[in-house]
Amino acid sequence: MQRKFLINLGFLLFLNFLIKPIWIFGIDRTVQNTVGVGEYGFYFVIFNFTIIFNILLDLGITNFNNRNIAQSNQLLNKHFSGILVIKILLGFFYFFVIFLVAILVGYNELQFKILAILGFNQFLLSLLLYLRSNISGLLYFKTDSILSVLDRFLMILFCGILLWGHVTEGEFKIEWFVYSQTLAYLITVATAFAIVVIKARFRSLKWNWPFFLMILKRSYPFALLVLLMACYTRLDPVLLGAILDDPVGNDEAGIFALGFRLLDAASMIAFLFAVLLIPIFSKMIKKNESISEMLKLSFTLIITFAIIIVSSSIFYAREIMELLYDAHISESTSVFRFLMIGFVGVSTSYIFGTLLTANGNLKQLNIIASISVVINVTVNLLLVPEFLAMGSAIASLSTQGFAAIAQVILVQRIFKLRIDVRYLLTLFLFAATVLVLNYFSHRITLLIPGFDDHSAWIGKLIIVGLLSLLMAFGLKLISLKSMLAIIKKEI
Repeated sequence: MQRKFLINLGFLLFLNFLIKPIWIFGIDRTVQNTVGVGEYGFYFVIFNFTIIFNILLDLGITNFNNRNIAQSNQLLNKHFSGILVIKILLGFFYFFVIFLVAILVGYNELQFKILAILGFNQFLLSLLLYLRSNISGLLYFKTDSILSVLDRFLMILFCGILLWGHVTEGEFKIEWFVYSQTLAYLITVATAFAIVVIKARFRSLKWNWPFFLMILKRSYPFALLVLLMACYTRLDPVLLGAILDDPVGNDEAGIFALGFRLLDAASMIAFLFAVLLIPIFSKMIKKNESISEMLKLSFTLIITFAIIIVSSSIFYAREIMELLYDAHISESTSVFRFLMIGFVGVSTSYIFGTLLTANGNLKQLNIIASISVVINVTVNLLLVPEFLAMGSAIASLSTQGFAAIAQVILVQRIFKLRIDVRYLLTLFLFAATVLVLNYFSHRITLLIPGFDDHSAWIGKLIIVGLLSLLMAFGLKLISLKSMLAIIKKEI
């Protein structure tokens, strides 16, 4: 399993590093700069609003299905038609709820227009994730990896034409950004559907009321978990818009989005680990195989990456914001710095939370997530009126930190893992060394070939990154020899 994990992780990361940075830095960033923080903040509030209710489109079915298909492949043929009907019905229910809540909140005509399109996008995304859960559950990781970037590739193509193709008159509108996402999701869903139909020998939709009740009964703990996690990870900009009056609310949500953009990008990498690990952990647990080595391997890889990224973000926050954006640099710098510190917690949760999900510890995870929501809402209510977007950044960091620590403690107790003091000290030494490297690199002046005075910090960042990787190998946190041995090993 370690061999399968490393090979497919490498392929998945390659595709995502090839496509998603272009989307994040080339398209999404350009849209943010083009339409301005107020307009993008308007979109960002509604976008996160649709994500919070996204669980109504799924009710935990995707995670439940991924785990079940990984453990029993024959369930794909048995369940696919029934679950597809459920997904369609949940789509109608989702639209009813978001429009009802929007009416109660007092959305205007323009907000309803964007809400309808973004809601449809969420339906398509939820359907795509369900289709992909069948593919990854069958351990067809390469096919799933291609599907994981196909939608972004198409969005890059469509938005690129609208931004730079001179095919429209007037300035770029945020609605075009949303329409491009819709078209990209439609094409990707059609592709994934065709693949799953072949594997499932699908012929027609079938309604089965007892099956519907059985699926909901078995998946509702997953649904509650996803809902609570969506709340404590996506509620911040929504609360900014609710607590602060217009136009301050939209402006601060836009500033929060400037800092959040890179956290979201980094989190995509951590999410890729979870995509691979859920079916792998599920199969290992069913076979009563030890998960300790797989847990250590996956956590070491992601936490090494997280420490390097977070350390650089702390010391080079302003330079990064100045490189990416045209306005609100000072405000977004502080927001970005606090949000990125929380990436350590995000990365940890994606490993330990995934293991707990695969093991079926949904009750404990839901308790942790519930407390996390309370922490997030409380800190936002206390800090946002005075500190604005910065208050939400602190709330995000507090929540992610608590959730990660709680999950680590829970895994240690459930799986009776031995606490490796030497490993923890090595990890601490690595983190301290990387912080020191970033501190001194930021304070000293270096003449680096190929970089002028304004871009010298990029050269220093690259040097520090390479030195940090060498330190990880030197401390044997990452062993190239061991990974190559695992890859060459027969399954």
